[in-house]
Amino acid sequence: MKTLQFTKEIKASAQKVWDTLWNESTYPQWTKSFNPTGDSYMQSDWEVGGKTRFVDAKGNGMLSTVKSKNEPYDIVFEHLGEIADGKEDTSSEKVKSWAGSLEEYHLSEEGGITKLKASVQTGEEWEDVMNNGFIKGLEEVKRLSEQ
Repeated sequence: MKTLQFTKEIKASAQKVWDTLWNESTYPQWTKSFNPTGDSYMQSDWEVGGKTRFVDAKGNGMLSTVKSKNEPYDIVFEHLGEIADGKEDTSSEKVKSWAGSLEEYHLSEEGGITKLKASVQTGEEWEDVMNNGFIKGLEEVKRLSEQ
């Protein structure tokens, strides 16, 4: 497992950046870089230890939980399994190889500039997808937040 890190400075408040990251209308826009069909969405109860699903229109994606949250400055997701054809898998050997990996977002604001730091733990086979997704995706977060 490798940890990839990304940083983006954004001319907007931390709250505006937070809202851009997690609002149901902007989330699909910035995550399009991970899923070109642009039909990604997130379902979450936003509770620490609760259930969060990062899925496409077909119901395929990741099953996660909020490990910690301090809105609008920090959120850490722990990935627990995958969802295929709407069915959750948290126990297959494939899933066990990466279950427990973290995806983190940290925002700090100073002088009207928010520094967004994102990191994700990923296997080597997903490294290119994650690098491309985060580099392009966080640029879109910047664009949307600065509007």
